[in-house]
Amino acid sequence: MAGQVRGLAWQAAVQLRAGLNRAGLDVSRDHFRSRFVAFLHDRGIDTVLDVGANTGQFGQALRRAKFRGQILSVEPLSAAYAQLVERASEDADWDTERAAISDRPGMITMNVSGNSVSSSVLPMLDRHADAAPASRYVSTEQVPATTVDELMRRHQLRAETTLLKIDVQGYEKAVLDGAGATLPRIAGVKTELSLVPLYDGQALLTDMIDYLARSGLELWMIEPGFADPKTHRLLQLDGLFFPA
Repeated sequence: MAGQVRGLAWQAAVQLRAGLNRAGLDVSRDHFRSRFVAFLHDRGIDTVLDVGANTGQFGQALRRAKFRGQILSVEPLSAAYAQLVERASEDADWDTERAAISDRPGMITMNVSGNSVSSSVLPMLDRHADAAPASRYVSTEQVPATTVDELMRRHQLRAETTLLKIDVQGYEKAVLDGAGATLPRIAGVKTELSLVPLYDGQALLTDMIDYLARSGLELWMIEPGFADPKTHRLLQLDGLFFPA
């Protein structure tokens, strides 16, 4: 009897998941492979420009999801970059470069957070630090800066088959400002979007959607991201944009 009940429960769960998927909601445990990488494949995207790569988490997720194309991961912080290089070292199609991505080349000061992943060019606001105390800044680091357009040119990447992934903690608009020649031809953009100000001077979700729309890019998919553990309010999410 217990086995029969478990079987019925499993069947109901499968039917519920199928219904949600038909409605455009993915609740599978393998969401990254079943939806995101499938989008890349369907659109002929064979290259990912991974801006703000940290230690290579996104690149690893791509490879686990069977993405076999080229990856160029760019990370400014020295400690994170060393780990990134180690992770990419045995992958012939995974290249790395140490740099911050901005609206112009030069040198730039990075604020280094205690958890590394929250590091940013911009000052952190109290709302962010209160929600994630480990993210508070602990030091600064001077790093070389370049632009998306320059990276695309120097590495001979084709915008028409490249996904631009941006994880730069509030500095997204500056990255896009340095991609003026690339955005009108880009195959897709995956970027963090903030619902509330977390860094001083950042562009918020609606501003980013409008900005990308002016380059002919529409929002196709969102994924929940950083939430306040006390209030459970969603503070950041990831958006996937494709040409209209």
